[in-house]
Amino acid sequence: MSSPLLPLTLVAAVGKNGVIGRAGQLPWSLPEDRVHFHRVTLGHSVIMGRRTWDETGVALAGRRNIVVSRSGAVGGHGREVVATFAEALERARASDPDPMVIGGAEIFALALPFATRLILTEVALEPEGDTHFPAFDAASWRVVERRAGDGADYVTYERAAPSR
Repeated sequence: MSSPLLPLTLVAAVGKNGVIGRAGQLPWSLPEDRVHFHRVTLGHSVIMGRRTWDETGVALAGRRNIVVSRSGAVGGHGREVVATFAEALERARASDPDPMVIGGAEIFALALPFATRLILTEVALEPEGDTHFPAFDAASWRVVERRAGDGADYVTYERAAPSR
């Protein structure tokens, strides 16, 4: 019998086609989603890759910002830089029982096997893009909350208990 996963949440806005980015930016502008993102991540440790950090280059206020970068070459202030996702997760869990992964695609892919919750803004668009959220088996997740918004649905998934 395997041990239960510790809480870990992935937070992303995802197009109908799985796109989460284009040329280092979001391929849409949804003010309601920005408010939602701020509300759900505030007070948490947020783990991101260097390219996600570079999108703004400034720390997200009210959150512990942990940036994963193999080279360590990350500009700006108000962030901690680590070399691996495992190190980021260890640091985040030292001060937050439910850290949040906020991107990008590589970090989401590394985190997904350990995730217990997905908070997804399911954007009602199929934009062109070069960055995608990793595919996940819907049968392994259950929807615990869904709210319709302006141009998107706000959906929270929890990992389903394994069948016995």
